[in-house]
Amino acid sequence: KERTLIFECPDCLKTFRIRLLNKREETSPQLATLTVVENAFQEKQTIAIRQGDNVIGRHVKGTKANAAFRTVDLSIDTTHCIIKAEVDPQGRKRFILRDAPSGTGTFYQGEILKNADRIQLSNDAIINIGAATLIIHIPEDK
Repeated sequence: KERTLIFECPDCLKTFRIRLLNKREETSPQLATLTVVENAFQEKQTIAIRQGDNVIGRHVKGTKANAAFRTVDLSIDTTHCIIKAEVDPQGRKRFILRDAPSGTGTFYQGEILKNADRIQLSNDAIINIGAATLIIHIPEDK
């Protein structure tokens, strides 16, 4: 939901409206982080990986991706790839990578993923989408 605040200038009586958008609800705990390596297209960024589907892609206004990052690289789709984060009954974490599908492909350790591929990620795995290099950081299970 969104809210709108309305202000009226006491001098000129002009009305101003400000629309407030709700930020993505972060109800599940962070299980890992994804580092976007800085290059000519984007600054270094860190994305929280939470339980469920983490849709990764280029951030645009109104994006459906819940793990989007800011870049000017148009070869990165707004929904490029997905990391599904799961926790089993024993508390062990699992991270599965798949292409969304995207227009330019998702690469894991330098190999392009096919549409049916599901890759289990380990700590410090390298993912490439467009010109971006992403590194997943998975804390050790306690």
